[in-house]
Amino acid sequence: MTGPAPAVAATRLAVRRCLPGLTGPVIVAVSGGADSLALLAAAAFEAPKQGVRVLAVTVDHGLQDGSAAQAAAVLAQAAALDVDAECVAVSVARDGGPEAAARTARYAALHEVAARVRADAVLLGHTLDDQAETVLLGLARGSGARSLAAMREVNGLLRRPLLGLRRATTEAACAALGLQPWSDPMNDDRDYARVRVRRDALPALEVALGPGVAEALSRTAEQLAQDADALDSWATTALAEVTDETGGLDVGGLHALPAAVRARVLRLAALRAGSPGGSLGSAHVRELDRLVTDWHGQGALALPGPVSAVRDCGRLLLTRHR
Repeated sequence: MTGPAPAVAATRLAVRRCLPGLTGPVIVAVSGGADSLALLAAAAFEAPKQGVRVLAVTVDHGLQDGSAAQAAAVLAQAAALDVDAECVAVSVARDGGPEAAARTARYAALHEVAARVRADAVLLGHTLDDQAETVLLGLARGSGARSLAAMREVNGLLRRPLLGLRRATTEAACAALGLQPWSDPMNDDRDYARVRVRRDALPALEVALGPGVAEALSRTAEQLAQDADALDSWATTALAEVTDETGGLDVGGLHALPAAVRARVLRLAALRAGSPGGSLGSAHVRELDRLVTDWHGQGALALPGPVSAVRDCGRLLLTRHR
């Protein structure tokens, strides 16, 4: 008696490793592409053996003609795998670009369904290739370690069991199981930076540097995530240590910190004062740092929020204005 195809076995093993500790329903986010279909098939096979119910959820963003028909096709494939499924239609805002806005709407919908069914986890079909692309995009933006750490295998409710597998493995798994993945036309649209990275940049790097670039980028993300976690923990402790009873920050204590830790402390202090995380950028943190390391009598610094920061008598004061 022969076992499953190697690609099928690999996806099942990846899902099996993410199931321990889960008892409630598990949501699988399914777009209909090869990655999410392979994930759904693996979850449908593994989860019932652990007594865990699987619910497939597909999100209709309404951004393309035929999106409702594609959602119906996902529901049909889920039914063929004997998995309960539902479609959630969302409205996508126009702020922040179409990719980011669609992602925000999709994650919000998945969390809402998870709360309603009291799911223990939401499984996402991101692969090692997605991770490598995310790292390269972060490098192009000049992002710091936290951004370059890219996607986590476990982040709250979200779990990414396939993050160690290549996209080719999920495609092979679908072929072996007779599943019919949907090819999103946006994945071939070079107007999107991620598509250019996928189609052009990564293949060029493989030619120039040899095979294994995607795996190396993924390992880099994992190492940076560990580094960023350690620095964030240090910064949280340091913020408490340099904060006085009135909420001001001791400039001497800040100055003594390594630059990487001090930047995190200043960001945490600005967030604590009321600056929104989505608006507080690295340029703001650099200007805050100048109040500590390059102060020559400059006045108050305006931060998003609106929050102001001023140095006074060896203390850094951050105040939110109504």
